[in-house]
Amino acid sequence: MEIRKVVSFMKYIIKELEELSLKQHLIALDLDGTLLTDDKNISLRNRGIIGKLRELGHKVVIATGRPYRASKDYYFELMLDSPIVNFNGAYIHHPTNPKDFHTEHTPLDVKTAKTIIKTCEAFRVQNIMVEIMDEYYLRYKNKGFSDAFTLGQSPVEYGNLQELLQVDPTSILIHPEEENHQELKGLLASSHAEVIEQRSWGAPWNVIEIVKAGLNKAVGLKRISEYYKIPPERIIAFGDEDNDLEMLEYAGCGVAMGNAIDELKIVANEVTSTNEEDGIAVFLEEYFNLQKQ
Repeated sequence: MEIRKVVSFMKYIIKELEELSLKQHLIALDLDGTLLTDDKNISLRNRGIIGKLRELGHKVVIATGRPYRASKDYYFELMLDSPIVNFNGAYIHHPTNPKDFHTEHTPLDVKTAKTIIKTCEAFRVQNIMVEIMDEYYLRYKNKGFSDAFTLGQSPVEYGNLQELLQVDPTSILIHPEEENHQELKGLLASSHAEVIEQRSWGAPWNVIEIVKAGLNKAVGLKRISEYYKIPPERIIAFGDEDNDLEMLEYAGCGVAMGNAIDELKIVANEVTSTNEEDGIAVFLEEYFNLQKQ
């Protein structure tokens, strides 16, 4: 009798899971270290499974710390028609349907930004990039990490940012000397914890990103999930770094990549293969019971 109850219960669970997988889901993808391979490409397998899920009616969104100019090529490569989260939630917009989805831009106070820049100058950092929507100012031209994010677009100006910066910036990217990285993070946290959020990017740059307090990818994901009327239990989010923590916690199914930091794996519901091993496709194929593309 007990065996029958167990079997019956297991059948019920399997049925519920199958029905859940058929309902419309929102799939949120970080870029670097997650969707992208180490050489910054989207693999054929990942692209194929994302296209298949979109054909089935699921919604796919990009949630990244990158500015839009450094993520739009991937957006159009995947042929997305959804809002996108840039600057870790400081800029949430719909590239193809701006009239229907209200753009949210939440910049950092310019006075706070200048104080942070002054602190960074004292540490003799390698470079500072100040982002304003989709334009930027640069402390030093063609030095350090900046080439990875400019994509051939010239800065509005470069030089003394204290003088150049006149409006509230979207974010500040700081490339410190490696030996000063943790000390600078600690100082910024102790001095500005109430007004900023700071995140570290992984190798090869070890960049510190500053945005306004209270912002993260989950803020953007929540806004988009409400737009599509998709509840958290039908959200799948993938990430690998500390700027993905809140997003994975918000999603009903938070998935850490095999190459993710340990802190993310602890909060994640699942851990998949690495970004070099098509981790996104591996998980989604099994979750939605789809054949390998």
